[in-house]
Amino acid sequence: MNHYAVWGNPIAQSKSPRIHALFGQQTGKAISYVAKLGDEQQFENQLQQFFAEGAKGANITAPFKERAFALADLHSESCLQAEACNTLKRLEDGRLYADNTDGVGLVSDLARLGWLTPKQRVLILGAGGATKGVLYPLLQAGQQITVYNRTVEKAVALAEKFAKFGSIQTACMAEISEQSFDLIINATSLGLQGKYVELPQQVLAQAKVYDMQYAPNMRTPFLNYARSQGAIMCQDGLGMLVGQAAYAFKLWEDTLPEIEPVLRLLTAEMEIVT
Repeated sequence: MNHYAVWGNPIAQSKSPRIHALFGQQTGKAISYVAKLGDEQQFENQLQQFFAEGAKGANITAPFKERAFALADLHSESCLQAEACNTLKRLEDGRLYADNTDGVGLVSDLARLGWLTPKQRVLILGAGGATKGVLYPLLQAGQQITVYNRTVEKAVALAEKFAKFGSIQTACMAEISEQSFDLIINATSLGLQGKYVELPQQVLAQAKVYDMQYAPNMRTPFLNYARSQGAIMCQDGLGMLVGQAAYAFKLWEDTLPEIEPVLRLLTAEMEIVT
């Protein structure tokens, strides 16, 4: 049996153990997968001990993605561009290989929804780690990206870093008001405080709206706001969560599980009757 875990702080809320248990059942792979609370001071020691005891892989979530990236010996291209790691694999020689499957998780979910077409205009809200983790795969998929961030300098720095991979620019709110977008992606963490970025009504109403965060019945603060402004096509990030997990599972077990059945089950488990 291969042993895995997801490391974060906090971690009790993680759905990863449930997702990977379902993947194991679906593919017939005998795995164990648990949630581990990382210590802010001892995380590197904890992780090294975990692998020393024979673990084959790990998922990494906030606030340890950059620290796991620094600890790894080898990195995928997505991981190098994100400068953060959400998946680690112990190689046969004991070295740690780091990947970032957040971006492919998002791209696969957009494809599942039929929301991924070449050269579509995509507005991404936020210029933090979540955005950094998905820009490379989105640009590889031929998306024309505009980044908005309250602190303009952060958005400009990201655009400059990723310009070599495709079409990416920044915009202030006044410039957004004068443009139209096919897809709007919320990559901010404002929803955790019940907040959201306010956008011009005409911009929201004409675009597909995707929130990387997720909630029962897709009722995140941003999606609730988007619907109130006339947005018709709205989706939360539960499919991205299952997608990134599926590609981590593939890295470890060399089998890509089916995302749709697991997503349907998780959605049903999260539904709140109103």
